[in-house]
This record gives sequence, structure tokens and C-alpha cells, in this order.
Amino acid sequence: MPERPQADNAKKAIETGRGRVAATPATPATPATPAAPHAAKPAKKAASPRRQARGERRIAQLLTAAASVFCRTGYAAASTNAIAREAEVSPGTLYQFFPNKEAIAIELGGQLLQRAHEMHGQAFLPENLNKPLPELLDAVLDPVIAFNCENPAFWALMHGSGIPGITQEHEELHIGLLTRVEGILRTFCPDGSTEELTHVSHMILGIFKASLDLILASEGAERAAYVAELKTVLLRYLAPMVTAPHPH
Repeated sequence: MPERPQADNAKKAIETGRGRVAATPATPATPATPAAPHAAKPAKKAASPRRQARGERRIAQLLTAAASVFCRTGYAAASTNAIAREAEVSPGTLYQFFPNKEAIAIELGGQLLQRAHEMHGQAFLPENLNKPLPELLDAVLDPVIAFNCENPAFWALMHGSGIPGITQEHEELHIGLLTRVEGILRTFCPDGSTEELTHVSHMILGIFKASLDLILASEGAERAAYVAELKTVLLRYLAPMVTAPHPH
């Protein structure tokens, strides 16, 4: 089923009406006639808490279904019909909450980006700097890997949707992650040049992203083995530069 157009005819009509009013010569004001009591329309009632809660549950249901579809087919091949089927609702029900696939992706991507920011805050705690390098890698990598394994739609959306808003926010998240990694390296390698630490930070993230493809594509013992290999690679890469915790 094709996506619904986003035309805003009401807005055009209002703007056209405003133009007509502006073009009409002013006329003398006349006393306003009081409206009859029965002429006033009652204010529209706000949605009941129960109805609001039902709507929030439906939105959560649709976003969960969208995450599943995006992971299975990729964003480009996904459709609102497929998402509706996954959520076991009609396309009409879906359109009550989201006008198209992009709107669903933006809402889901926004929620996942917010969780990613929170996860990074937990991974890069200041007290982790007091740990030996192997324990530091565990403390930083384990939450990041767990987040991506629990939210595979994050990887699918951040690297495959091409939606400008999501792409920009993900780039900002990436820059923030680089800054955090550089900060850790600066603490352990105070004599390193800015250029050197920037290159090392980019290399660390490059190694991590390449490994994450293997980690997400596997499960159980095989996934654990890839995680262990990732930590081994980073440990051997960083050990010559980071040999002991920074003294406090």
C-alpha cells in the first residue's frame, strides 16, 4: 500500500483566505451582536486517561513491530503494510498514529538514540579510569555491545535508513563517542599528540564496528567468542600505549 501524501490543504485554504481578507477594503466597524446562548459550541473533551494509555500501548506495539521488520528486511525494503502485519493491526490503524514509514523510523530512531546516549554515560564512568586496561575494556565494551545486541534495529536504522534527521543525530552520537574515547586516551597517554590520539580513537571505533557485524550476526557461544576476540585485539593494540592506570 503506498504511503499517504502529506498535503496540507487546510493550511493552504487558511493562507488563501488571509490573502483575500487583506485585499478587501476596510469597512466601518458595526456594533457586534451578542451571540445567542445556544449558539456557542461546547469545547472538545480531552481524551480520557484510559484512551491515552491505550494509544501509547498501540504506538509501542507499532514501534516494536517496525523494529522487527527493519531488522529483517532493512529500512529500504520495509513497508507500512509489513509493519501493520507484524503488529497484527490493519493499515488504517497504523495510519491513525503514523502517516508513513519515515515517521515510524524517526520516532523509533529518536527513542533508540536517547537510550544510546544514556548507555554511553553508564559505560564511560569516571571511576572506570582507575581500572587496569583489561577491566577498563570490559567496563566500556560490555554495555555498548549489550545495547546493540538488545536493540538490533539501532544498527539497521543508523546505518541503512538514510533519513537526514537520524543520520545527523547519529553523527553527533559518533562524534561524542570519539570525544569520550580520546578523553580516556588523553588520561592514560598525556604525552600523546592530538593527531595521534585522534587516529587511535578512530581506529578503535573502526575495529569495534567491524567486530560488531560479526557479533550481531551470531548467538550464544559463538557471539561470546567474537566478543572475547574483540577485547583481545583492542588489548594488544592499546597495551603498548596504556600500561597502567593513570595515577590519581
